[in-house]
Amino acid sequence: MPDLSSKDPNWWRQAVIYQVYPRSFADADGDGLGDLRGITERLTHLSSLGVDALWLSPFYPSELADGGYDVADYRDVDPRLGTLDDFGAMVAEAHRLGLKVIVDLVPNHSSHRHAWFQEALAAGPGSAARARYVFRDGRGAHGELPPTDWQSVFGGSAWQRVADGQWYLHLFTPEQPDFDWGNEEVRADFRTTLRFWSDRGVDGFRVDVAHALAKDLSEPLRDLGAPELSGEEALTRFAPGTHPFFDRDEVHEIYRDWREVFDSYRPPRMAVAEAWVPSAERRARYARPEELGQAFNFAYLLAGWDAAELRAVIDDSLTGARAAGASATWVLSNHDVVRHTSRLMLPPGTDDNAWLLSGGHAPAVDTAAGLRRARAATLLMLALPGSSYVYQGEELGLAEVADLPVEVLQDPIWEQTGRVRKGRDGCRVPLPWTRTGPSYGFGAGGAWLPQPESFAEYAVEAQAGAEGSTLELYRAALKLRRKLIEGEALTWTDRAADGVLDFVRHDGWRCVANLSATAVPLPAGEVLIASGPSPDGLLGPDTTVWLA
Repeated sequence: MPDLSSKDPNWWRQAVIYQVYPRSFADADGDGLGDLRGITERLTHLSSLGVDALWLSPFYPSELADGGYDVADYRDVDPRLGTLDDFGAMVAEAHRLGLKVIVDLVPNHSSHRHAWFQEALAAGPGSAARARYVFRDGRGAHGELPPTDWQSVFGGSAWQRVADGQWYLHLFTPEQPDFDWGNEEVRADFRTTLRFWSDRGVDGFRVDVAHALAKDLSEPLRDLGAPELSGEEALTRFAPGTHPFFDRDEVHEIYRDWREVFDSYRPPRMAVAEAWVPSAERRARYARPEELGQAFNFAYLLAGWDAAELRAVIDDSLTGARAAGASATWVLSNHDVVRHTSRLMLPPGTDDNAWLLSGGHAPAVDTAAGLRRARAATLLMLALPGSSYVYQGEELGLAEVADLPVEVLQDPIWEQTGRVRKGRDGCRVPLPWTRTGPSYGFGAGGAWLPQPESFAEYAVEAQAGAEGSTLELYRAALKLRRKLIEGEALTWTDRAADGVLDFVRHDGWRCVANLSATAVPLPAGEVLIASGPSPDGLLGPDTTVWLA
Protein backbone atom coordinates (compact mmCIF):
# COMPACT_ATOMS: atom_id res chain seq x y z
CA MET A 1 0.00 0.00 0.00
CA PRO A 2 1.38 3.46 -0.85
CA ASP A 3 2.83 5.36 2.10
CA LEU A 4 0.83 8.58 2.11
CA SER A 5 2.17 10.05 5.33
CA SER A 6 5.92 9.96 4.70
CA LYS A 7 8.23 11.61 2.21
CA ASP A 8 7.28 9.08 -0.47
CA PRO A 9 7.57 11.07 -3.73
CA ASN A 10 4.65 9.11 -5.20
CA TRP A 11 2.17 9.82 -2.42
CA TRP A 12 -0.16 11.61 -4.84
CA ARG A 13 -0.65 8.69 -7.25
CA GLN A 14 -3.37 7.04 -5.14
CA ALA A 15 -4.34 9.89 -2.81
CA VAL A 16 -7.73 11.32 -1.88
CA ILE A 17 -7.47 15.10 -2.11
CA TYR A 18 -10.07 17.42 -0.58
CA GLN A 19 -10.73 20.76 -2.26
CA VAL A 20 -11.19 23.69 0.12
CA TYR A 21 -12.81 26.82 -1.30
CA PRO A 22 -11.44 29.15 1.42
CA ARG A 23 -14.19 31.77 1.41
CA SER A 24 -16.83 29.10 1.97
CA PHE A 25 -15.17 26.62 4.34
CA ALA A 26 -14.99 28.22 7.80
CA ASP A 27 -14.97 31.80 9.11
CA ALA A 28 -12.86 32.38 12.23
CA ASP A 29 -13.30 36.16 12.58
CA GLY A 30 -17.06 36.39 12.01
CA ASP A 31 -17.03 38.73 9.02
CA GLY A 32 -19.03 36.30 6.86
CA LEU A 33 -16.06 35.31 4.70
CA GLY A 34 -14.11 32.11 5.23
CA ASP A 35 -10.45 32.52 6.15
CA LEU A 36 -7.19 30.65 6.81
CA ARG A 37 -7.62 30.50 10.58
CA GLY A 38 -11.05 29.00 10.01
CA ILE A 39 -9.49 26.31 7.85
CA THR A 40 -6.82 25.59 10.47
CA GLU A 41 -9.45 25.24 13.19
CA ARG A 42 -11.40 22.73 11.09
CA LEU A 43 -8.49 20.59 9.81
CA THR A 44 -9.40 17.84 12.26
CA HIS A 45 -12.55 17.36 10.15
CA LEU A 46 -10.35 16.46 7.21
CA SER A 47 -8.06 14.17 9.21
CA SER A 48 -11.05 12.35 10.73
CA LEU A 49 -12.60 12.10 7.29
CA GLY A 50 -9.51 10.22 6.13
CA VAL A 51 -8.34 12.28 3.17
CA ASP A 52 -4.64 12.53 2.36
CA ALA A 53 -4.33 16.16 1.28
CA LEU A 54 -6.18 19.43 0.96
CA TRP A 55 -6.17 21.53 -2.16
CA LEU A 56 -6.63 25.20 -1.35
CA SER A 57 -8.40 27.31 -3.97
CA PRO A 58 -6.95 30.85 -4.34
CA PHE A 59 -6.33 32.74 -1.10
CA TYR A 60 -4.22 35.52 -2.64
CA PRO A 61 -5.01 39.26 -2.58
CA SER A 62 -7.96 39.72 -4.95
CA GLU A 63 -10.93 42.00 -5.53
CA LEU A 64 -12.98 38.82 -6.16
CA ALA A 65 -13.87 39.74 -9.72
CA ASP A 66 -13.74 35.97 -10.31
CA GLY A 67 -13.95 34.39 -6.88
CA GLY A 68 -10.24 34.82 -6.12
CA TYR A 69 -8.95 33.72 -9.54
CA ASP A 70 -8.05 37.36 -10.24
CA VAL A 71 -4.74 37.48 -8.35
CA ALA A 72 -3.19 40.82 -7.42
CA ASP A 73 -0.12 39.34 -5.68
CA TYR A 74 0.99 35.75 -6.16
CA ARG A 75 3.20 35.71 -3.08
CA ASP A 76 0.90 36.98 -0.35
CA VAL A 77 -2.41 36.27 1.39
CA ASP A 78 -5.58 38.35 0.98
CA PRO A 79 -5.81 40.35 4.24
CA ARG A 80 -9.48 39.39 4.52
CA LEU A 81 -8.37 35.76 4.70
CA GLY A 82 -5.32 36.19 6.93
CA THR A 83 -1.57 36.63 6.74
CA LEU A 84 1.48 34.69 5.64
CA ASP A 85 1.91 33.69 9.29
CA ASP A 86 -1.64 32.31 9.26
CA PHE A 87 -0.77 30.37 6.13
CA GLY A 88 2.34 28.96 7.81
CA ALA A 89 0.31 27.92 10.85
CA MET A 90 -2.22 26.18 8.60
CA VAL A 91 0.49 24.23 6.76
CA ALA A 92 2.16 23.25 10.03
CA GLU A 93 -1.11 21.99 11.50
CA ALA A 94 -1.96 20.10 8.30
CA HIS A 95 1.42 18.39 8.33
CA ARG A 96 1.06 17.58 12.04
CA LEU A 97 -2.21 15.82 11.19
CA GLY A 98 -0.57 13.94 8.31
CA LEU A 99 -2.20 16.00 5.55
CA LYS A 100 -0.41 17.29 2.47
CA VAL A 101 -1.13 20.81 1.19
CA ILE A 102 -1.72 21.73 -2.46
CA VAL A 103 -2.28 25.35 -3.49
CA ASP A 104 -3.96 26.80 -6.55
CA LEU A 105 -1.74 28.60 -9.04
CA VAL A 106 -3.31 30.94 -11.60
CA PRO A 107 -0.67 31.50 -14.31
CA ASN A 108 -2.74 32.42 -17.36
CA HIS A 109 -3.77 35.86 -16.09
CA SER A 110 -3.35 38.24 -13.18
CA SER A 111 -5.72 40.75 -11.66
CA HIS A 112 -5.84 44.17 -13.31
CA ARG A 113 -4.75 45.40 -9.87
CA HIS A 114 -1.46 43.50 -10.09
CA ALA A 115 1.53 45.87 -9.87
CA TRP A 116 2.75 44.75 -13.27
CA PHE A 117 -0.53 45.56 -15.00
CA GLN A 118 -0.76 48.95 -13.33
CA GLU A 119 2.79 49.60 -14.52
CA ALA A 120 1.81 48.52 -18.03
CA LEU A 121 -1.11 50.95 -18.14
CA ALA A 122 1.12 53.81 -17.05
CA ALA A 123 4.03 52.91 -19.34
CA GLY A 124 2.11 53.05 -22.60
CA PRO A 125 2.31 51.25 -25.96
CA GLY A 126 5.56 49.54 -26.90
CA SER A 127 6.91 49.49 -23.34
CA ALA A 128 8.65 46.54 -21.66
CA ALA A 129 5.92 46.62 -19.02
CA ARG A 130 3.21 46.04 -21.63
CA ALA A 131 5.22 43.19 -23.15
CA ARG A 132 4.44 41.08 -20.07
CA TYR A 133 0.78 41.09 -21.14
CA VAL A 134 -0.96 40.81 -24.51
CA PHE A 135 -1.56 44.37 -25.74
CA ARG A 136 -2.43 45.07 -29.38
CA ASP A 137 -3.68 47.92 -31.53
CA GLY A 138 -7.28 47.63 -32.61
CA ARG A 139 -8.70 47.23 -36.08
CA GLY A 140 -10.79 49.76 -37.95
CA ALA A 141 -9.93 53.25 -39.18
CA HIS A 142 -9.25 54.49 -35.67
CA GLY A 143 -8.42 51.24 -33.86
CA GLU A 144 -11.95 51.17 -32.50
CA LEU A 145 -12.51 47.46 -33.19
CA PRO A 146 -11.03 44.56 -31.18
CA PRO A 147 -7.85 43.03 -32.66
CA THR A 148 -9.60 39.67 -33.26
CA ASP A 149 -12.99 38.00 -32.85
CA TRP A 150 -11.75 35.99 -29.85
CA GLN A 151 -14.40 35.53 -27.17
CA SER A 152 -14.10 35.43 -23.39
CA VAL A 153 -15.00 32.14 -21.74
CA PHE A 154 -17.43 34.17 -19.63
CA GLY A 155 -19.07 35.82 -22.63
CA GLY A 156 -18.39 38.83 -24.84
CA SER A 157 -15.18 39.94 -26.52
CA ALA A 158 -11.88 38.74 -25.04
CA TRP A 159 -10.42 42.22 -25.64
CA GLN A 160 -10.70 45.36 -23.51
CA ARG A 161 -9.70 48.84 -24.71
CA VAL A 162 -7.64 51.16 -22.50
CA ALA A 163 -7.48 54.96 -22.42
CA ASP A 164 -4.64 55.30 -24.95
CA GLY A 165 -6.53 53.23 -27.54
CA GLN A 166 -4.75 49.87 -27.27
CA TRP A 167 -6.54 46.68 -26.36
CA TYR A 168 -5.50 43.92 -23.95
CA LEU A 169 -6.47 40.25 -24.01
CA HIS A 170 -8.57 38.69 -21.23
CA LEU A 171 -9.81 35.16 -21.86
CA PHE A 172 -11.94 35.49 -18.72
CA THR A 173 -13.18 38.73 -17.08
CA PRO A 174 -11.84 42.17 -18.10
CA GLU A 175 -10.32 42.30 -14.61
CA GLN A 176 -8.09 39.31 -15.56
CA PRO A 177 -5.57 40.40 -18.22
CA ASP A 178 -3.66 37.51 -19.83
CA PHE A 179 0.09 37.21 -19.46
CA ASP A 180 2.32 36.78 -22.51
CA TRP A 181 4.14 33.53 -21.72
CA GLY A 182 6.57 34.20 -24.54
CA ASN A 183 8.08 36.80 -22.21
CA GLU A 184 11.01 35.44 -20.17
CA GLU A 185 10.31 37.87 -17.34
CA VAL A 186 6.90 36.25 -16.86
CA ARG A 187 8.42 32.77 -16.83
CA ALA A 188 11.10 33.75 -14.34
CA ASP A 189 8.60 35.36 -11.99
CA PHE A 190 6.47 32.23 -11.84
CA ARG A 191 9.53 30.10 -11.12
CA THR A 192 10.06 32.43 -8.16
CA THR A 193 6.44 31.91 -7.09
CA LEU A 194 6.77 28.12 -7.26
CA ARG A 195 9.81 28.29 -4.99
CA PHE A 196 8.18 30.82 -2.66
CA TRP A 197 5.35 28.47 -1.72
CA SER A 198 7.44 25.29 -1.89
CA ASP A 199 9.85 26.84 0.60
CA ARG A 200 6.86 27.38 2.90
CA GLY A 201 6.04 23.70 2.96
CA VAL A 202 3.54 23.41 0.13
CA ASP A 203 3.51 19.86 -1.25
CA GLY A 204 2.03 20.57 -4.66
CA PHE A 205 0.18 22.85 -7.05
CA ARG A 206 -3.11 22.77 -8.91
CA VAL A 207 -2.56 24.69 -12.17
CA ASP A 208 -5.56 26.75 -13.26
CA VAL A 209 -6.38 26.84 -17.00
CA ALA A 210 -3.17 24.92 -17.67
CA HIS A 211 -4.00 24.55 -21.36
CA ALA A 212 -4.14 28.30 -22.13
CA LEU A 213 -0.70 29.73 -21.32
CA ALA A 214 0.91 29.38 -24.74
CA LYS A 215 -0.69 31.46 -27.47
CA ASP A 216 -0.02 32.08 -31.15
CA LEU A 217 0.65 35.82 -31.02
CA SER A 218 2.41 36.06 -34.36
CA GLU A 219 1.16 38.86 -36.57
CA PRO A 220 -1.39 39.14 -37.93
CA LEU A 221 -3.40 37.53 -35.14
CA ARG A 222 -5.81 34.91 -36.42
CA ASP A 223 -9.57 35.17 -36.10
CA LEU A 224 -11.39 32.07 -34.94
CA GLY A 225 -13.94 32.59 -37.68
CA ALA A 226 -16.76 31.56 -35.37
CA PRO A 227 -17.12 34.24 -32.72
CA GLU A 228 -20.24 32.60 -31.31
CA LEU A 229 -18.02 29.75 -30.10
CA SER A 230 -16.18 30.49 -26.89
CA GLY A 231 -13.44 28.63 -25.13
CA GLU A 232 -13.25 24.87 -25.48
CA GLU A 233 -16.11 24.72 -27.99
CA ALA A 234 -13.78 26.13 -30.64
CA LEU A 235 -11.02 23.58 -29.97
CA THR A 236 -12.64 20.92 -32.13
CA ARG A 237 -12.38 23.17 -35.20
CA PHE A 238 -8.59 23.07 -35.19
CA ALA A 239 -6.03 20.32 -35.65
CA PRO A 240 -4.67 19.20 -32.25
CA GLY A 241 -2.18 21.68 -30.86
CA THR A 242 -2.95 24.48 -33.36
CA HIS A 243 -5.75 26.49 -31.74
CA PRO A 244 -4.60 30.13 -31.32
CA PHE A 245 -4.75 30.06 -27.52
CA PHE A 246 -5.91 26.68 -26.16
CA ASP A 247 -3.90 23.46 -25.81
CA ARG A 248 -1.04 24.55 -28.03
CA ASP A 249 1.91 22.17 -28.26
CA GLU A 250 4.32 24.88 -27.00
CA VAL A 251 2.61 24.95 -23.60
CA HIS A 252 4.48 21.81 -22.63
CA GLU A 253 7.82 23.61 -22.74
CA ILE A 254 6.60 25.69 -19.80
CA TYR A 255 5.76 22.65 -17.69
CA ARG A 256 9.02 20.89 -18.48
CA ASP A 257 10.71 24.01 -17.11
CA TRP A 258 8.53 23.88 -13.98
CA ARG A 259 9.39 20.22 -13.44
CA GLU A 260 13.00 21.22 -12.87
CA VAL A 261 11.81 23.44 -10.01
CA PHE A 262 9.55 20.71 -8.58
CA ASP A 263 12.31 18.11 -8.70
CA SER A 264 14.79 20.36 -6.89
CA TYR A 265 12.83 19.64 -3.68
CA ARG A 266 12.80 16.45 -1.59
CA PRO A 267 10.33 15.00 -2.02
CA PRO A 268 9.58 16.56 -5.42
CA ARG A 269 6.53 18.81 -5.48
CA MET A 270 3.53 17.37 -7.30
CA ALA A 271 1.23 19.19 -9.68
CA VAL A 272 -2.11 18.59 -11.36
CA ALA A 273 -3.35 20.35 -14.48
CA GLU A 274 -6.77 21.83 -15.03
CA ALA A 275 -6.71 21.20 -18.77
CA TRP A 276 -9.98 21.28 -20.70
CA VAL A 277 -8.85 19.42 -23.81
CA PRO A 278 -10.77 17.30 -26.31
CA SER A 279 -9.21 13.88 -25.74
CA ALA A 280 -7.52 11.64 -23.17
CA GLU A 281 -4.42 11.61 -25.38
CA ARG A 282 -4.12 15.41 -25.28
CA ARG A 283 -4.82 15.45 -21.53
CA ALA A 284 -2.16 12.81 -20.88
CA ARG A 285 0.54 15.13 -22.25
CA TYR A 286 0.13 17.43 -19.24
CA ALA A 287 0.46 14.44 -16.90
CA ARG A 288 3.80 13.16 -18.19
CA PRO A 289 6.46 12.67 -15.49
CA GLU A 290 8.65 15.35 -17.05
CA GLU A 291 5.77 17.85 -16.85
CA LEU A 292 3.02 18.22 -14.22
CA GLY A 293 2.52 14.53 -13.45
CA GLN A 294 -1.27 14.52 -13.24
CA ALA A 295 -4.27 16.10 -14.98
CA PHE A 296 -7.91 16.42 -14.02
CA ASN A 297 -10.26 13.98 -15.71
CA PHE A 298 -13.18 16.12 -16.79
CA ALA A 299 -14.53 13.41 -19.09
CA TYR A 300 -15.40 11.44 -15.96
CA LEU A 301 -17.04 14.44 -14.29
CA LEU A 302 -19.13 15.17 -17.39
CA ALA A 303 -20.20 11.56 -18.00
CA GLY A 304 -23.84 10.73 -17.44
CA TRP A 305 -25.18 8.14 -15.00
CA ASP A 306 -24.84 5.42 -17.59
CA ALA A 307 -22.83 2.22 -17.15
CA ALA A 308 -21.64 1.90 -20.75
CA GLU A 309 -20.57 5.55 -20.95
CA LEU A 310 -18.75 5.44 -17.62
CA ARG A 311 -16.97 2.18 -18.46
CA ALA A 312 -15.69 3.68 -21.71
CA VAL A 313 -14.46 6.81 -19.89
CA ILE A 314 -12.77 4.71 -17.19
CA ASP A 315 -10.99 2.54 -19.76
CA ASP A 316 -9.94 5.56 -21.80
CA SER A 317 -8.68 7.38 -18.70
CA LEU A 318 -6.67 4.45 -17.40
CA THR A 319 -5.14 3.82 -20.83
CA GLY A 320 -4.17 7.48 -21.23
CA ALA A 321 -2.69 7.74 -17.74
CA ARG A 322 -0.72 4.53 -18.20
CA ALA A 323 0.69 5.74 -21.52
CA ALA A 324 1.81 8.99 -19.86
CA GLY A 325 3.37 7.26 -16.86
CA ALA A 326 0.84 9.02 -14.63
CA SER A 327 -1.99 7.82 -12.43
CA ALA A 328 -5.60 8.49 -13.35
CA THR A 329 -7.70 11.13 -11.59
CA TRP A 330 -11.39 11.07 -10.75
CA VAL A 331 -13.66 13.91 -9.70
CA LEU A 332 -17.42 14.31 -9.32
CA SER A 333 -17.75 17.95 -8.21
CA ASN A 334 -15.72 21.13 -7.86
CA HIS A 335 -16.16 24.89 -7.46
CA ASP A 336 -17.13 25.34 -11.13
CA VAL A 337 -19.94 22.82 -11.67
CA VAL A 338 -23.37 21.92 -10.32
CA ARG A 339 -22.92 19.61 -7.32
CA HIS A 340 -23.26 15.99 -8.39
CA THR A 341 -26.00 15.21 -5.85
CA SER A 342 -28.20 17.39 -8.07
CA ARG A 343 -26.46 17.06 -11.42
CA LEU A 344 -26.67 13.27 -11.63
CA MET A 345 -30.45 13.46 -11.28
CA LEU A 346 -31.01 15.83 -14.19
CA PRO A 347 -32.41 14.05 -17.26
CA PRO A 348 -29.88 13.51 -20.08
CA GLY A 349 -29.65 16.60 -22.26
CA THR A 350 -30.83 18.97 -19.53
CA ASP A 351 -29.22 22.38 -19.80
CA ASP A 352 -27.65 23.05 -16.39
CA ASN A 353 -28.00 26.81 -16.79
CA ALA A 354 -31.68 26.62 -17.70
CA TRP A 355 -32.23 24.45 -14.64
CA LEU A 356 -30.41 26.98 -12.44
CA LEU A 357 -32.41 29.86 -13.92
CA SER A 358 -35.60 28.00 -12.99
CA GLY A 359 -34.41 27.90 -9.37
CA GLY A 360 -34.02 24.13 -9.64
CA HIS A 361 -37.71 23.57 -10.40
CA ALA A 362 -37.66 22.69 -14.10
CA PRO A 363 -37.20 19.85 -13.82
CA ALA A 364 -37.64 19.28 -10.10
CA VAL A 365 -34.95 17.07 -8.57
CA ASP A 366 -35.79 14.30 -6.11
CA THR A 367 -33.27 15.13 -3.38
CA ALA A 368 -33.49 11.73 -1.69
CA ALA A 369 -32.91 9.93 -4.98
CA GLY A 370 -30.11 12.37 -5.80
CA LEU A 371 -28.34 11.62 -2.54
CA ARG A 372 -28.72 7.87 -3.10
CA ARG A 373 -27.16 8.19 -6.54
CA ALA A 374 -24.39 10.48 -5.26
CA ARG A 375 -23.44 7.99 -2.54
CA ALA A 376 -23.26 5.21 -5.12
CA ALA A 377 -21.14 7.40 -7.39
CA THR A 378 -18.76 8.11 -4.50
CA LEU A 379 -18.11 4.44 -3.71
CA LEU A 380 -17.59 3.75 -7.41
CA MET A 381 -15.08 6.59 -7.71
CA LEU A 382 -13.15 5.64 -4.59
CA ALA A 383 -12.75 2.07 -5.85
CA LEU A 384 -11.02 3.16 -9.05
CA PRO A 385 -7.22 3.11 -9.33
CA GLY A 386 -5.64 6.57 -9.10
CA SER A 387 -6.38 9.77 -7.19
CA SER A 388 -9.84 10.95 -6.18
CA TYR A 389 -10.56 14.66 -5.74
CA VAL A 390 -13.39 15.47 -3.32
CA TYR A 391 -15.06 18.90 -3.21
CA GLN A 392 -15.90 20.37 0.18
CA GLY A 393 -19.41 19.51 1.30
CA GLU A 394 -19.89 16.47 -0.87
CA GLU A 395 -19.05 14.35 2.19
CA LEU A 396 -22.19 15.88 3.70
CA GLY A 397 -24.32 15.09 0.66
CA LEU A 398 -24.92 18.77 -0.08
CA ALA A 399 -27.04 19.51 -3.12
CA GLU A 400 -26.72 22.51 -5.41
CA VAL A 401 -28.37 25.63 -3.98
CA ALA A 402 -30.18 26.33 -7.23
CA ASP A 403 -32.67 28.87 -5.91
CA LEU A 404 -30.28 31.66 -4.88
CA PRO A 405 -32.04 34.96 -5.60
CA VAL A 406 -30.37 36.93 -8.36
CA GLU A 407 -29.70 39.91 -6.08
CA VAL A 408 -27.18 37.87 -4.03
CA LEU A 409 -25.22 36.39 -6.94
CA GLN A 410 -21.47 37.04 -6.86
CA ASP A 411 -20.19 35.09 -9.87
CA PRO A 412 -19.12 37.51 -12.65
CA ILE A 413 -20.66 35.18 -15.22
CA TRP A 414 -24.09 36.57 -14.29
CA GLU A 415 -23.34 40.16 -15.23
CA GLN A 416 -20.83 39.47 -18.00
CA THR A 417 -23.34 37.36 -19.92
CA GLY A 418 -26.01 40.03 -19.59
CA ARG A 419 -27.73 38.05 -16.84
CA VAL A 420 -28.22 35.06 -19.09
CA ARG A 421 -26.02 32.51 -17.28
CA LYS A 422 -26.60 32.21 -13.55
CA GLY A 423 -23.08 31.09 -12.72
CA ARG A 424 -21.42 28.96 -10.07
CA ASP A 425 -22.54 30.45 -6.77
CA GLY A 426 -24.87 27.52 -6.02
CA CYS A 427 -21.96 25.17 -5.37
CA ARG A 428 -20.00 27.76 -3.36
CA VAL A 429 -22.50 28.39 -0.56
CA PRO A 430 -20.65 28.22 2.82
CA LEU A 431 -20.61 24.89 4.63
CA PRO A 432 -22.88 24.01 7.57
CA TRP A 433 -21.03 22.79 10.67
CA THR A 434 -23.79 22.95 13.28
CA ARG A 435 -27.57 22.53 13.29
CA THR A 436 -28.17 26.08 14.51
CA GLY A 437 -26.63 29.54 14.53
CA PRO A 438 -26.61 32.52 12.16
CA SER A 439 -24.61 30.56 9.58
CA TYR A 440 -24.91 26.96 10.83
CA GLY A 441 -21.49 27.17 12.48
CA PHE A 442 -19.70 28.63 9.47
CA GLY A 443 -18.87 31.71 11.56
CA ALA A 444 -20.14 33.96 14.31
CA GLY A 445 -21.75 36.28 11.78
CA GLY A 446 -23.69 35.50 8.65
CA ALA A 447 -22.39 33.92 5.46
CA TRP A 448 -21.42 35.75 2.26
CA LEU A 449 -23.98 33.65 0.37
CA PRO A 450 -27.28 32.68 2.02
CA GLN A 451 -27.61 29.09 3.21
CA PRO A 452 -30.94 27.27 2.90
CA GLU A 453 -32.71 26.02 6.03
CA SER A 454 -32.18 22.46 4.81
CA PHE A 455 -28.47 22.84 5.60
CA ALA A 456 -29.27 22.19 9.28
CA GLU A 457 -29.94 18.52 8.64
CA TYR A 458 -26.78 18.17 6.52
CA ALA A 459 -24.45 19.82 9.05
CA VAL A 460 -21.38 18.01 10.32
CA GLU A 461 -22.88 18.11 13.84
CA ALA A 462 -26.04 16.40 12.59
CA GLN A 463 -24.20 13.62 10.77
CA ALA A 464 -21.14 12.85 12.92
CA GLY A 465 -21.66 9.48 14.57
CA ALA A 466 -25.07 9.00 12.95
CA GLU A 467 -25.32 5.51 11.52
CA GLY A 468 -26.00 5.56 7.81
CA SER A 469 -25.19 9.26 7.34
CA THR A 470 -23.29 10.37 4.28
CA LEU A 471 -20.46 11.72 6.44
CA GLU A 472 -20.02 8.35 8.14
CA LEU A 473 -20.17 6.59 4.76
CA TYR A 474 -17.24 8.73 3.56
CA ARG A 475 -15.28 8.10 6.75
CA ALA A 476 -15.79 4.35 6.54
CA ALA A 477 -15.04 4.20 2.81
CA LEU A 478 -11.84 6.22 3.08
CA LYS A 479 -10.61 4.14 6.03
CA LEU A 480 -11.32 0.96 4.10
CA ARG A 481 -9.79 2.33 0.93
CA ARG A 482 -6.44 2.85 2.66
CA LYS A 483 -6.38 -0.84 3.51
CA LEU A 484 -7.48 -2.06 0.08
CA ILE A 485 -5.91 0.21 -2.53
CA GLU A 486 -2.84 -1.25 -4.14
CA GLY A 487 -1.70 -1.24 -7.75
CA GLU A 488 -3.15 0.91 -10.51
CA ALA A 489 -5.17 -1.56 -12.53
CA LEU A 490 -8.60 -3.16 -12.55
CA THR A 491 -10.15 -6.16 -14.29
CA TRP A 492 -13.73 -6.04 -15.54
CA THR A 493 -15.81 -9.12 -14.87
CA ASP A 494 -17.53 -10.73 -17.83
CA ARG A 495 -20.82 -11.40 -16.06
CA ALA A 496 -22.22 -7.97 -15.28
CA ALA A 497 -25.89 -7.35 -16.03
CA ASP A 498 -26.96 -4.43 -18.20
CA GLY A 499 -26.53 -1.16 -16.35
CA VAL A 500 -24.01 -2.64 -13.90
CA LEU A 501 -20.31 -1.89 -13.51
CA ASP A 502 -18.41 -4.80 -11.98
CA PHE A 503 -14.63 -4.92 -11.60
CA VAL A 504 -11.98 -6.60 -9.49
CA ARG A 505 -9.04 -4.87 -7.84
CA HIS A 506 -5.86 -6.05 -6.12
CA ASP A 507 -6.16 -9.33 -4.16
CA GLY A 508 -9.61 -9.94 -5.55
CA TRP A 509 -11.69 -7.31 -3.78
CA ARG A 510 -14.52 -6.21 -5.98
CA CYS A 511 -16.68 -3.18 -6.72
CA VAL A 512 -20.19 -3.63 -8.11
CA ALA A 513 -22.27 -0.56 -8.99
CA ASN A 514 -25.87 -0.90 -10.13
CA LEU A 515 -26.68 2.16 -12.24
CA SER A 516 -29.91 0.69 -13.56
CA ALA A 517 -33.48 1.29 -12.39
CA THR A 518 -34.04 -2.29 -11.18
CA ALA A 519 -32.47 -4.50 -8.54
CA VAL A 520 -29.98 -7.15 -9.73
CA PRO A 521 -28.61 -10.27 -8.02
CA LEU A 522 -25.86 -9.43 -5.52
CA PRO A 523 -22.70 -11.40 -6.33
CA ALA A 524 -21.39 -13.80 -3.72
CA GLY A 525 -18.89 -12.45 -1.20
CA GLU A 526 -18.61 -10.53 2.03
CA VAL A 527 -20.05 -7.02 1.76
CA LEU A 528 -17.33 -4.67 3.01
CA ILE A 529 -19.32 -1.47 2.52
CA ALA A 530 -22.47 -0.44 0.67
CA SER A 531 -23.75 2.97 -0.38
CA GLY A 532 -27.28 2.07 0.69
CA PRO A 533 -29.55 -0.77 1.77
CA SER A 534 -30.60 -3.50 -0.64
CA PRO A 535 -33.16 -6.32 -0.47
CA ASP A 536 -31.85 -9.72 0.60
CA GLY A 537 -29.66 -11.18 -2.10
CA LEU A 538 -30.19 -8.20 -4.39
CA LEU A 539 -28.28 -5.02 -5.21
CA GLY A 540 -30.76 -2.18 -5.44
CA PRO A 541 -30.89 0.55 -8.08
CA ASP A 542 -28.33 3.37 -7.76
CA THR A 543 -26.32 1.38 -5.22
CA THR A 544 -22.65 0.39 -5.04
CA VAL A 545 -21.00 -2.29 -2.90
CA TRP A 546 -17.44 -3.39 -2.24
CA LEU A 547 -17.05 -7.14 -1.79
CA ALA A 548 -14.28 -9.29 -0.37
